[in-house]
This record gives sequence, C-alpha cells and structure tokens, in this order.
Amino acid sequence: MDPILVLILSVLVLIVAVLRGLQALKHTRDTERGSKPGKGYHEIDATYHSGGGGGGHQTNYRIPRNPQEYAKRFIPKDKSK
Repeated sequence: MDPILVLILSVLVLIVAVLRGLQALKHTRDTERGSKPGKGYHEIDATYHSGGGGGGHQTNYRIPRNPQEYAKRFIPKDKSK
C-alpha cells in the first residue's frame, strides 16, 4: 500500500474520532452524573442467573449517600489513628 494513502487515511480516521468525541461532549454537556449527598443509603440489587437449572447469585449492596461515610469504607480497619 502506498505510504501517502496510509497517511491520508490515518489523518481522516483521526479527524472522524475527534469530531465524534466533540459531538459526544456536546450531547452530554448538561447531564448530571451521580446523586446528591444526603442521609441514608442507595440500595443496589446485583442478581445473576446462569440460566438452566439452578445456579446464580444474589447480593444487595448498601452505598451511603454521605460522601464522608462513603470514603471511610476505603480505609483499612486495622489502620492506626
């Protein structure tokens, strides 16, 4: 393949990727992520079924809404103060 053609196609792919990235940023500009801090917990139900007869797993997670309490969960329990 001609090196000039490879260079031109590479530049075109890069331009398309940048334009698509800018479009994605513009599309999600005013959308908020996460949740507002507060009291209580988020309840997350993580259920997995493998299909067929039996198998699977179910777990419930309680994630605190308070950012400080959430951060404390990442500190090892044996950490000296």
